[in-house]
Amino acid sequence: MPAGLFEPIHLADLTLANRIVMAPLTRNRADRNGCPTPMMTTYYQQRASAGLIIAEAAPVSPQGVGAFFTPGIYSEEQAAGWRNITKAIHATGGHIFLQLQHCGRISHPSLLPDNTLPVAPSALRPEGQALTYTGPQDFVTPRALETGEIADVVAQFQHGAKMARQAGFDGVEILAANGFLIDQFLRDSSNQRTDAYGGGAQQRMRLLNEILDAVIDLWPANRVGVRLSPENRFNSILDSNPQEHFDYFIGQLDTRQLAYLHVLEGDMGTQSRTLDYAAFRNSYTGPYMVNNAYNLECAQAAVTGNAADLVAFGVPFVANPDLVYRFEKNLPLNEADAATLFGGGEAGYIDYPCFSDEYDQLN
Repeated sequence: MPAGLFEPIHLADLTLANRIVMAPLTRNRADRNGCPTPMMTTYYQQRASAGLIIAEAAPVSPQGVGAFFTPGIYSEEQAAGWRNITKAIHATGGHIFLQLQHCGRISHPSLLPDNTLPVAPSALRPEGQALTYTGPQDFVTPRALETGEIADVVAQFQHGAKMARQAGFDGVEILAANGFLIDQFLRDSSNQRTDAYGGGAQQRMRLLNEILDAVIDLWPANRVGVRLSPENRFNSILDSNPQEHFDYFIGQLDTRQLAYLHVLEGDMGTQSRTLDYAAFRNSYTGPYMVNNAYNLECAQAAVTGNAADLVAFGVPFVANPDLVYRFEKNLPLNEADAATLFGGGEAGYIDYPCFSDEYDQLN
């Protein structure tokens, strides 16, 4: 009989209580030094009933920062702040991974040490604006990484993975999606290199493979996940043949026996899906996680129909700390306040009511 959304699942030696995952959600509530705050501990602890929490993207180095008030994972102080969060989740019996990020060209000199240019596979300026401490600023033309510098980027991810272990996470997710640095290497619109890291799909995947090799030196492969977004155009990125190219990437990842593959389906802006995601699912034999605008009905159908093993939810978890309970009882959901998604204080962050709170207020 097919497994249901609320049934446990094993990820290696971890047993998740259900197949509902809290997606990594950038909320810009860290301090100016990139350290997680006590308010962030409350936020994650409120949502600990998720089978797995994937904590928000954490830059692995000062070079990898791409927005204001984002929590990093490259200093002792940052790791100590994250440790408060992992302890709180483990105290409830929950599990939490950390998403490792390098923003690449999706940054701005004002966010980087000594106002240096952001780095990228190629010197191509993306459209859009960076969220800086002085307000939105247009992206700039990045500096193309020299071939000899790429080993340092790999070392940054390895250091972030090391600090994540120190902070008590159960595993890490490599962010190879959403237009950030690894995705910039994977996609042929942003990668126009002529060295060993550019050209065909095999060459464009080299950076991701080297990062995985470095991270797996510190973590078992079955505690490392990867996130991909084959047709998402967020952060001004696209690919000429995503079906063919990502089928290759996914097939290669399948050989690594990872914790899971996390696929953002379609485009975040339009929520349209034009690719054959069933083919991607068939190319990957390990735990397979889907994401992007799923509701309860679609999530149940995906799990029972073997289209996915886990379903990640973003905005619903923002507004519903008790999302698992609400789904299980088929209760109405709170609506998220878009004005408080990025930056700010407690409002729109840790003050969303659980269903029992709403019931008490009505009675």
